[in-house]
Amino acid sequence: MAVLAYSLGKREINQHFTIKNAKLISLVVVILLLVLHTASRYYGGGDSCEWLLSRGRFLGENVWQPYGCMMHKYKSTEAKSCLAEKRVAFIGDSRIRQLFYSFIRIIDPERGDDGIKHEDIFFKDERSSVNVDFLWYPEANNSMKDRLMSWTLMSETSAKPDVVILGAATWSIKLHSGSSETLQQYKVNLTAIAVHLKKLADHGEVYWVLQDPVNEEVLSENRKMITNQQLELYNEAAADVLNSSKRNSRSRIKLLAASRQAALETITQSVDGLHLPASTKNVGSMILMNSLCNKLLRPIDGSCCQTVPPPNFLQKLSACFFLGSALVFLVLHVLGNNRHRRPVPPDVESLEERKPATAAVPFGPKVPVHALCRMGIIMAYFYLCDRADVFMKEQKFYTHSTFFIPLVYIFILGLFYSENSKETKLLNREQTDEWKGWMQLVILIYHISGASAFIPVYMHVRVLVAAYLFQTGYGHFSFFWLKGDFGLYRVCQVLFRLNFLVLVLCVVMDRPYQFYYFVPLVTFWFVIIYTTLAMWPQILQKKANSNGIWHFGVFAKLTGLLLFICFFAFSQGLFENIFSMWPISQLFELNGSIHEWWFRWKLDRFAVIHGMVFAFVYLVLQKRQVLSEGKGEALFSGKISHVLLFLSVVSFITYSIWAGSCKTKTECNEMHPYISVVQILSFILIRNIPGYARSIYSSFFAWFGKISLELFICQYHIWLAADTKGILVLIPGNPSLNIMVSTFIFVCVAHEISLITNDLAQVVIPKDSVALLKRLGAVGLFSLVVLLLSRGNHHTPGP
Repeated sequence: MAVLAYSLGKREINQHFTIKNAKLISLVVVILLLVLHTASRYYGGGDSCEWLLSRGRFLGENVWQPYGCMMHKYKSTEAKSCLAEKRVAFIGDSRIRQLFYSFIRIIDPERGDDGIKHEDIFFKDERSSVNVDFLWYPEANNSMKDRLMSWTLMSETSAKPDVVILGAATWSIKLHSGSSETLQQYKVNLTAIAVHLKKLADHGEVYWVLQDPVNEEVLSENRKMITNQQLELYNEAAADVLNSSKRNSRSRIKLLAASRQAALETITQSVDGLHLPASTKNVGSMILMNSLCNKLLRPIDGSCCQTVPPPNFLQKLSACFFLGSALVFLVLHVLGNNRHRRPVPPDVESLEERKPATAAVPFGPKVPVHALCRMGIIMAYFYLCDRADVFMKEQKFYTHSTFFIPLVYIFILGLFYSENSKETKLLNREQTDEWKGWMQLVILIYHISGASAFIPVYMHVRVLVAAYLFQTGYGHFSFFWLKGDFGLYRVCQVLFRLNFLVLVLCVVMDRPYQFYYFVPLVTFWFVIIYTTLAMWPQILQKKANSNGIWHFGVFAKLTGLLLFICFFAFSQGLFENIFSMWPISQLFELNGSIHEWWFRWKLDRFAVIHGMVFAFVYLVLQKRQVLSEGKGEALFSGKISHVLLFLSVVSFITYSIWAGSCKTKTECNEMHPYISVVQILSFILIRNIPGYARSIYSSFFAWFGKISLELFICQYHIWLAADTKGILVLIPGNPSLNIMVSTFIFVCVAHEISLITNDLAQVVIPKDSVALLKRLGAVGLFSLVVLLLSRGNHHTPGP
């Protein structure tokens, strides 16, 4: 009964929740979210600058997350670059002095709290000419007003501070025992001060720091009158006066309230009840640095208070192209042209390509145009998510629970959707799809949880990336060995399906090709595999079966490839010289350097050849009928199977223990290319030696495996954000619901892109050799023109 209920449950789910229905739901959700976020920005009046200064929460103990945007952690060199030749003035009491020290330690981490209390303190960085002063004015009174007025009367702009950060209240409460008359006088004084602050805001930035709470139980007797109730009254008075002063003015006196919100959670750590821990003041100083510098330095992981750059020429051109496709589609639709839909293709990055079931049905002109229209809508969503200031972004924060709990969830789902395999051969199609699927889901969880900070997880995910490349070597070697199809049509099909989405994103999202590092990696290795096996003599299984000596020819080719890899791995200078040559450099440079390409290539340099060797050995053993691949049968004889299974389990566990003992990523990465194959082969044998394990697979994981490439690429911009540095926030204030909604849309988009890629591949890559060569010539000429134009723009001197 339980089995029947289990089967009926899956059937019920699959019947009512189809991918087509899911995509319609996701489209409606995107439209609603777009309307809601746009309306919230327009009518709510809030922007990321106000969010940064006013609201946020702690992730863990010390990581501050502003509401709806990402806060960059500034380093000394960045701070000096932003504040070069500027004057910053902190004005206030001892708590403002704490903020001053925290601020200058961003500029100079070695600086200590070496100033004299209740006196002015001055700091200057000679190299960058940054001046940061602390001026002791513990009360908002005439003395503070006179100092501000003296700056406003200066004729020389250079003598005025570019940034003023001030705040005061505790001394007024302390000296006058929290009397109501003192509060009224505070309002009067602040109203007079606000006039001069507004004039200073015409010249630079002005911040009024709201009062942090106190821990009343720890306060000394002479501070007992400084209560949180009193501080709240003074904050309300400051907010009322300063907000009214800017209602009819472009000059804005900004209220720093977020540091107060952070202090509410950490005030219990205060030693004297008044002064906060340094870590809390660091939050305030980093908020100030982001408010001042994000719009100037534009860090990719600092979306708070940062303006959106206008689209460049290529982005505008792509928008016109997609709009033109929509118009053509409307015309064709009116004319009544029919279209035919192709099924989703297998993932050609690893295993053999299967012909579509409807290959005999010819395409009409409406099919590619319709595909381009869908792609245009999807690219608009990409742009809105990660280039326009419509949706919110938040930073990652790793905890063990954010990584391991989702892993348990997907493992349970994978078991729920277990099915019997149609074939029981080692690494059959369903099994490899399953393998790619669960690996991709693990990698997605790894990225969104920020688990790269935890070295054991980092090393295991490095093995998963190596396993993808292992499958690339295994799959393409198997195809060429068995099919012998080295034709240009198949090569172009593979290259198109691997690169179509990335090339479109390079234009729409204004990112270099190497930014999406995995696609250049698998493309490069496909070309290497093809070159190795296609060059004379071409050795196929049929030829080797007729004469066993040809097996040594394959061995010689694989040995040559291994020597080629080793030569470049130990010749970094030669490697960099080759890949820095124009126009090759356009494909492999990132931020003007090929260091990232060198790192990625070297890290998994042996994974592909490991896959090729494994495929060769397996296919030879299979042909000689050494293996037992029947349903329920162990892969080898009893004793051999038990021994290999035992060794595989031991090797698998040993690698995990080693990965857990790694001290640094650099140390582990040095060993990774040589030992990652141990984990991969152990998994393959554990998964395939027992006949019952080889006879089942998870259709849940296999479904994701068929779109693994699209999932890997799409995550950059519509699941993660800020080019993977942060997390896209569609549902603010509810992280769990946000992940569910954004994941649902993200998966639907990835699946749709796989269909679009299939539709266009059948049209763009014709089977006729002459037509294909003409198109390749046209593409080559167009690419050369684009490269020449980009090179000319790159060398054009700036203003």
